[in-house]
Amino acid sequence: MITTEYRLKGLLESIGAKKEELIRLAFLRGFTNHETVQCSQELDGLLNEYQRNCC
Repeated sequence: MITTEYRLKGLLESIGAKKEELIRLAFLRGFTNHETVQCSQELDGLLNEYQRNCC
């Protein structure tokens, strides 16, 4: 069974990677590009999951 601490650490790593991807996409393709918006929504999902599990 995965402990909560281990799960949160994994989520934080995923959040960091997704943030970097979002920044890269925004610079390359623009803020309103479909791919950029999709990445932003995925980041939102990761942040929401982290919030649900940590607090």
